[in-house]
Amino acid sequence: MATRQIKMPRKGGSENEIDEGPSQRQRPGSGRYLLQVDQQTKGSYPTAEAAQSAALVIKKGYPVVQVSVHDRVGNTKTLVELPVTSHH
Repeated sequence: MATRQIKMPRKGGSENEIDEGPSQRQRPGSGRYLLQVDQQTKGSYPTAEAAQSAALVIKKGYPVVQVSVHDRVGNTKTLVELPVTSHH
């Protein structure tokens, strides 16, 4: 089997370096409420209402995934479920 060498970018930076988008390892913004999908943080919001609204949009589009809002100050996690509609 042939081996390949992969050159890693240097930390010092160079003229040819491309500015990459945010890494998954970076913490999301400084909002109090974190939106999490399948236990992975996807964003942060300053208010619970904004986080809940964004969570419902994701849950409606992808009802199978687990969507939750985590309050970093109160250290609580709320699972987001789709509203139950009655079929009369």
